[in-house]
Amino acid sequence: MWADMDPNVHMRHSAYNDYAAQTRLDFLAQNGFSMQKFAELAIGPILFREDTRFMKEIHLSETIHVTSELAGLNEDASRWRIVHIIRKSNGQVAASVTVDGAWLDLKRRKLTVPPADLAELMRAAPRHESYADIVRKPSE
Repeated sequence: MWADMDPNVHMRHSAYNDYAAQTRLDFLAQNGFSMQKFAELAIGPILFREDTRFMKEIHLSETIHVTSELAGLNEDASRWRIVHIIRKSNGQVAASVTVDGAWLDLKRRKLTVPPADLAELMRAAPRHESYADIVRKPSE
């Protein structure tokens, strides 16, 4: 898409993160958690960290494929890590985007535990090869 390009005639750095975010939201929506559902529940996903690694350029009108895999989850599913792999049409990895996040209670503006069905969805999500349980230390 033209709006995704930068002056170097390849995809701008922040567009990679936009595609990763859209893929996360699509996964949730396809599994019963649309933005409307989140509004009804008064919760939403929030990010603490977003780490993007660039390997290959993506050029104008190039087809890409973005995957989302769970790389970590804590016991109550309130904290999570997701790895996105962005591939070119030839299968080459163009970038990886790793995000650490949680669920925000939109009324109280505090972190919250997700409803049971959302927690189960997260537990059943495809797992990245780097998956490790998220264990919080007592001081956190």
